[in-house]
Amino acid sequence: MNLTQEQIDIIGEIANISMGNSATTLSMMVNKKVDITTPNVKMIKRSEALDDYEKTCIFVQIHYVKGLQGNNVLVLKEHDVKVMTDLMMGGDGTNTAGEITELHLSAASEAMNQMMGTSATSLSSMLGVPTDISTPVVNQIDVESIKVFEKMFDTTYDKFVKIAFRMTIGDLIDSIMVQLYPVQFAVDMCQKFMNKGQ
Repeated sequence: MNLTQEQIDIIGEIANISMGNSATTLSMMVNKKVDITTPNVKMIKRSEALDDYEKTCIFVQIHYVKGLQGNNVLVLKEHDVKVMTDLMMGGDGTNTAGEITELHLSAASEAMNQMMGTSATSLSSMLGVPTDISTPVVNQIDVESIKVFEKMFDTTYDKFVKIAFRMTIGDLIDSIMVQLYPVQFAVDMCQKFMNKGQ
């Protein structure tokens, strides 16, 4: 199953609007200006999902419980999660020494919960269906251990949509945040978007 150029454009448009709104939400949480660039959308094989990352990264898995069927994953760099956690705790974003702790994972979960909650609200109005998410599941993943990633998607699809955003937070973070979901999920979303437009 492949996406047409029109479908890729629609996904880019949806991602751009929903993530733009999410950036505002994150900005309020970290008390800094958050910028998210226009996303780069491409089709990838499941095995290429973590090509932008080294060592370990933080996976935040979002399940849609209403409006859309399926789940998607946001991938964040460990360092970025540490900076965001420090900012959310009222720090200046420089307290990033040491290992990732439960506190970091819990802060990442809360930040993504708020961001994706905002994104789900945007999706609702764009797709014309009420959309809701469950509480995110956060994992720290060794990039080598792709098997854990494989298990996250209860799907046999090998083709995924990868949406890469460049995210900056003040002068503390300049990084790539990636959103991944199975192609089938993307097709479903495009269909709803086009139905609403008719």
